[in-house]
Formats: sequence, structure tokens, C-alpha cells
Amino acid sequence: MQRISVNERPDLKRAASEHGLEYSASGGITGWDESAYYQFSTREIEEDLEGPTEELEGMCMEVVDRAVGTESVLQRLGIPENYWAYIDDSWRSGDRNLYGRMDLSYDGNGPAKLLEYNADTPTALYETAVFQWEWFEQATEMGLIPAGGDQLNDVHESIIKAFPLLGIEGVTHFACNNDIEDDKGTLEYLKECAQEAGLETCFLDMEEIGLNEHGQLTDLDDRAIRTLVKLYPWEWIMAEEFGKQVPTCCARFIEPPWKAILSNKGLMPLLWGMFEGHPNLLPAYFEDDQVAAELVSSGNYVRKPMLSRQGANIEIVTDGQTHYKSEGPYSENAHIIQGFQSLPEYEGYFPLVGCWMIAGKAAGLCIREDKTLVTSTDSRFVPHVIID
Repeated sequence: MQRISVNERPDLKRAASEHGLEYSASGGITGWDESAYYQFSTREIEEDLEGPTEELEGMCMEVVDRAVGTESVLQRLGIPENYWAYIDDSWRSGDRNLYGRMDLSYDGNGPAKLLEYNADTPTALYETAVFQWEWFEQATEMGLIPAGGDQLNDVHESIIKAFPLLGIEGVTHFACNNDIEDDKGTLEYLKECAQEAGLETCFLDMEEIGLNEHGQLTDLDDRAIRTLVKLYPWEWIMAEEFGKQVPTCCARFIEPPWKAILSNKGLMPLLWGMFEGHPNLLPAYFEDDQVAAELVSSGNYVRKPMLSRQGANIEIVTDGQTHYKSEGPYSENAHIIQGFQSLPEYEGYFPLVGCWMIAGKAAGLCIREDKTLVTSTDSRFVPHVIID
């Protein structure tokens, strides 16, 4: 794995306009940086990333299978009691999931370490599947990168193939908070993929969803929503007033209810508890577990809220001193303690490697750089190339 500087394409403003991305003459494309790329070997991709993430995915399914039948675990994860049977039914009936993103610390020198699993509302999907691939094709054609390379990027095709396997009937509704641009952009892309797969679609803001006299969710035309692809965290839904009706609303959700177990950072202690010592895991415990005190006393750990987004309220302690601490709205949430694994540093940048899982298979790579050890809203997407 190397970070290699490269000339940008000469027509970035046009590219941004074509893809609906923000552009400024001084800063380029917002959230995107093609003045460098990360280079991997085929062995690194296949043996260190693809294979391990698919193994981790299988381990996550084992965690869900145990958790749905264990009330103490669901309670520990902060899942409301009125959702327990709903989540169990969703899992036992085989509700399929569509996508998620595993975030890893990896530098090519040893096993990738899973930091967390964005299993419910991950973003940067369009940048991965479409914009990154266009960069690769054009940069190759312009001679900016070596010929004969490749990308781990089967995301677009994999999503289109996955939609028909979900068994959706009738209109597929898509909903998010339209004020959150990343969420809206990601969901619009998923809607386009669904249309390419032959599905009829309808896009809504979450606030536009109603409830009829039969307890069914409805759209603006008062049609009952049968399938809802959402980019709205399960914990937000559970906390909403209408969330009380969701377990009996007869709508099917993508991602399914059981994904609430995997999108919670409490997943990390559960994984460690079942697969302690696995080379792709870091030690992790719920903060109030007695054994967590031993990790804290080591002076090298990360404290994370179990439910949070975009790097908020994370504290990194190294050699007994707080190395980094981010602000945010999740300080009162329950936390986990995880062993510290530094992101690698390249020229002052810290890359977080994200591996997209589509229908349980590794399908694409997303690398986001930040100038700190915590990847935040200020991070920028950097493309990658596979060259042997």
C-alpha cells in the first residue's frame, strides 16, 4: 500500500457539474481529492481486505443470531423492548440486507483491523461506485496513472444484481432527511440503481411519511408503503413518536431491523466476546464492564459512543494522555472502550479504508483521508488503484 501523488484531471469543474458535486476554484471538489491515489497489490486486496471482511461479515451474522434471542444483549445495546420481538422476527424470517461499509485501519503491513461497521446508514457510496471509477478510466486514458491497473469496485453492478433478489413487490419507497446532503445523495443513487434493476420507485423526506387508520405508513398520495429503503438510523426511528408504530406497520425496511444490532458500536465488544484474539479485531468492551478498566489502565485505548455519527465524541488516549477528543451531541450516550490501533500516516494524512459489503460480499473500496486520527466531516475521498 502506497500513497502516490498524481496530476488532477484538467476539467474537474466539468466533472463536478456532471455529477452534481460542489466545486470551487480554490478547493476543488468538496470532499474529494485526486492529487494522490492509494496503490495496492492484488495480494493485499484479496488476502488482507476482501477475504477478511467477508469472514468478518460471517462473524457479524453469528453475533446477530445470538443477540436476537438474548434480551440482556438487546438491552445492553439500548434497543427498546418493544422492538425486541420485531428484530427477532426480522432475523428469523430471513429479511435480506443490501449494503454496509466496514471501516478498517490498514497499511499493508499486517492484518487490517476492524474499527467499526457502518451497517445501517453508510455514505460515500456514489463517490465509490461511480465517481471513483470514472476517475480511474479517465486517469488511465490520460496517462496519469499506469496502464493495466484495476480497482476493487464492483459496487454498482452488485447493487443492481442485489435488488431483484430482495423480492420487492410494488412501489419501492426511498426516504431520508433531505437536509442532510450526504444521506440524500447516497439514497438518490440507490434509487437510480433500483430503477436500473427494473423497480418502480418513489422518493420521500422522512417527514412526509404518514400513518393511516390501519397503522400503515403512507406516502404523499396516501399509498401504503410496502417497502422502504431508508437512510435514517434505526435508533432515530426508535426514538421518534411514530417509531412506536413501526413494529406493526407491515412495511418492509431496507436495511432490515436486525441491522440495528450491527450498526451499534456495541457490536465491537460482542464480536470480541465471541471471537477474542481474531487477527482482524481489536479488544473491545462495554465501558462499565470490569475488564474494560484493565484496557483503560494500559493507557492506550479509544472511547466511543455506542450510537454516534461522523466521528463525534471520540476520545483517543495514548501513553496515558488524551491524544485527541472530538466534540458532538453524543456525550451522554453509553460508550465502549476499544484497543487503540492508529491509522497509518502518509504525508500528514491518515487514511481510513472502507470496504463496501453488498449482499454480504466485498464489492468496493472507499478511502477517506483526514488530518487527524478520527475521520470526520472534513475528510476527503481519495481514489485507489490495484497494480502488480
